[in-house]
Amino acid sequence: MNQVKLSENKPKNRTVAELVEEITALTTEIQQLYCLDAIPWVIGYSGGKDSTATLQLVWNAIAALPPEQRTKTIYVITTDTLVENPIVSAWVRNSLKQIKLAAEAQGLPFEPHLLQPEVKETYWVSLIGKGYPAPRGKFRWCTERLKIKPSNRFIRNVIRSSGEAIVVLGTRKAESQQRARRMKKMEAKRVRARLTPNMNLPNSLVYSPIEDWQNDEVWLYLMQWQNPWEYSNKDLFAMYRGASADNECPLVVDTSTPSCGSSRFGCWVCTLVSQDKSLTAMIDNDEKKEWLEPLLDLRKELEPGENRERRDFRRSNGNVQLYERNLDGQISVEPIPGPYTKEAREYWLRRLLTVETEVRQNCPENMRDITLISREELSEIRRIWLEEKHEFDDSLPRIYEEVTGEPFKDIRPGADNRLLGGDEWQVLEEICDNDAMHLELMAKLLDTERQYVTRSRRIGI
Repeated sequence: MNQVKLSENKPKNRTVAELVEEITALTTEIQQLYCLDAIPWVIGYSGGKDSTATLQLVWNAIAALPPEQRTKTIYVITTDTLVENPIVSAWVRNSLKQIKLAAEAQGLPFEPHLLQPEVKETYWVSLIGKGYPAPRGKFRWCTERLKIKPSNRFIRNVIRSSGEAIVVLGTRKAESQQRARRMKKMEAKRVRARLTPNMNLPNSLVYSPIEDWQNDEVWLYLMQWQNPWEYSNKDLFAMYRGASADNECPLVVDTSTPSCGSSRFGCWVCTLVSQDKSLTAMIDNDEKKEWLEPLLDLRKELEPGENRERRDFRRSNGNVQLYERNLDGQISVEPIPGPYTKEAREYWLRRLLTVETEVRQNCPENMRDITLISREELSEIRRIWLEEKHEFDDSLPRIYEEVTGEPFKDIRPGADNRLLGGDEWQVLEEICDNDAMHLELMAKLLDTERQYVTRSRRIGI
């Protein structure tokens, strides 16, 4: 089957007529690629403008096919990091529900899936449970765990059952120079027209239908073409406008009108950027969103440079590594900070629960069920503190009740059956005379003995 050839040298600003021609050609191309083989498609959908435009293009193209040709499942996957901007998270969840309803009503093979990281790898389990410091440029532990692994796990399962997969993404060269260079480099490795090998997932190909579109063209398409799963693109536009610093997004009526496509939504706890501009703009532009301010305050407090004193002088493996620090011309040799201390982890837990309580009290009625940390995460944090950190004072239930006014109900069977507790910890503190190192050593020895108390073979103690 002959593939439709799209012009490779795109003009920077196309007219509406040219964009219509491009969309018509893309529609035919999508239909041909879809009908060419039995390889299932996986569309990455974040709820943002680019992924919405991509899904809308594919949806309209498949809907135009005869019913007997719509045989191949198209998975629509969204990764919820569990620390997304609450406004955006609610938007995406509702959109996925609407996608499911509309696909069933229209007889289309779209199947939405909301993916999440494993409980043991979530942001708060890593930071509060294990003591990981807030992510920074040289220790970016979050992206792989929260975003990449859940989607890759899903795609691998599709490949395992079908042999191959085509991943459809809304990536565009106009997003950044770095993205443009990377996409240009990958084009040289294409094995089929418009399909690029996925370097991270064998047996999968990447298709980026809007790779050459500009921001303005994305908004023009979303504003002038109706959303096929009946979710409001105008509300999406308003959300982007509210996340722009000047609260201005001109109505896109042609390709000469500048857009507000630079607004970016991400995790509200993200410390990889100097400032959460979208969340800040949301609060500044709309007094009804002032209930989000506690999130912004907590995010600022998590800044890596502000928390050196809250971190242990040892690394997670117990090693002490030294480095030469130059502070205002004064050179000193200091230990490289390790994970958060016990006191710091308890502080972050208390702080997070306090913010969650404040947000629930002040947010709109339709968001009163907002959850910043789940019961499963709290249970895993408690397990880590008790079993891996040997902190048998079991402070999590106490902190939870002090902040929320409700008793903590652990979902793990037998979680409350313990030989040692807060009273024993207090006695140990008195014996150790508030010597933190001595206290930690004795606690580990006692808890290790407790773990082996019922075993007849005590090898390894």
